[in-house]
Amino acid sequence: MPLVLRTASLAALIGLALLLGATARHPALAASEDEVRATFERYVAAHNAHDEKALAGLLLDSPDFLWITRGTAVWGHDPAMKRFAGLFEGTWQLAPDPSGLKVTIIGEGVAQLFVPIVFTIGNAGQPAQTTTFLMNQVLRKTADGWKVSSVLPIPVPK
Repeated sequence: MPLVLRTASLAALIGLALLLGATARHPALAASEDEVRATFERYVAAHNAHDEKALAGLLLDSPDFLWITRGTAVWGHDPAMKRFAGLFEGTWQLAPDPSGLKVTIIGEGVAQLFVPIVFTIGNAGQPAQTTTFLMNQVLRKTADGWKVSSVLPIPVPK
């Protein structure tokens, strides 16, 4: 086999090996992704049960916690929990699309979660409305496990 063909074949094999290596999931990353997914599942369950205590334990207990809601930035764990308590008085249900859920580990102990999600929202005694959002969250790993540090829902235009 001519040297040029052997070199090209070797380059192709190296390229394939690099591609396969880059796409293979490292076991530690896979475990972190699974933990983030499980945290999100608990987050949705806490919302749907209107369980303030469970939700409070899933949010980063910090003044740096950020939730963007209806064009307003809510900073801090306690202000967010106060806002959630008010929402829980009415209709407040989350229905994520698990087929669209994506977790990306973006650094040591930091992950981004994306998922299309339908919110069913209504003030107490009022009819509920459904709205689809593209939910974006950043989670941080703490000594007590993964915590949601930001919630950034983007409404999908109708």
